[in-house]
Amino acid sequence: MTTDESAAARPLVYAHRGSSGAFAEHTRAAYLQAIADGADGVECDIHLTRDQHAVLLHDANLDRTSDGTGPVADRTLNELRQLDFSSWKGARIPDEYGARSTQLLTLPELLVLLQCAGREIGLAIELKHPSPFQLKLEDRVLEVLRSQGWDPATSRLGNITVSFMSFSPDSVKHLLKSVPSAAVCQLVDDVNVLEIREELGLGAITGGALANLMKAAQTEAERILDDCETGLAGPGIDYVRGHSRTIRRWLNSGRRFRVWTVDSENDVALCQELGIHEITTNRPAQVLAQLSAGTQSHR
Repeated sequence: MTTDESAAARPLVYAHRGSSGAFAEHTRAAYLQAIADGADGVECDIHLTRDQHAVLLHDANLDRTSDGTGPVADRTLNELRQLDFSSWKGARIPDEYGARSTQLLTLPELLVLLQCAGREIGLAIELKHPSPFQLKLEDRVLEVLRSQGWDPATSRLGNITVSFMSFSPDSVKHLLKSVPSAAVCQLVDDVNVLEIREELGLGAITGGALANLMKAAQTEAERILDDCETGLAGPGIDYVRGHSRTIRRWLNSGRRFRVWTVDSENDVALCQELGIHEITTNRPAQVLAQLSAGTQSHR
């Protein structure tokens, strides 16, 4: 069995924010490790800086993953370059993965790393909302990709196949104007009011209001998937467990599934059992080893 045939016989494995189980998420080290691990693709989250650079960060604020504080959107790229985005993880970065000062990545810098992978590789870009730049975030990301040679018709850039994801139905609808539906993924998950309040430090009234907005977005996201408007469905693993009938209906309708964040052996096995096409994980090497063992045992 060739490498391509072997990959086709198992779910594709995307590295969630790079190999973020090994190194700080979204860093140069995490993505280089993902490539070394043999991940079929990598996932990243995008925010815009004050001077409109597309940077790889999950949170709208800097506090959790750097020694800075405050909104990403308030800083220029040069200001972000002065911050430490890797030490919080406590993992020593090998010399070949770059200095601490080079760990923050822009979208073009990630593209260079992937172009140097020497093989076909996927890139799943999540557009993070709410954004102070609203849908200018999508426009700017597409502009950056076009400037690097991305072909909108095929959603390819050399050896890289690009797809786009968002929890925001407005983002997804905006992307569908410029991107083939097969390359657009509607993310969906259940809204937990208590978690939202705790995560964002909100009171009962503000937290409840935000939760209501998020529930409305979830309902619209589910409608988009029901109506097959996107080629990719992106439920979280908890959603997969809790909505088996809906998941089966979407699978039967021909949606391609990309499930996140799948780290445990039991969850990997569940995805295989359901026929999930793509798994997003913090531990790509571990998941690939499990999938490979499963494929060999069925020969």
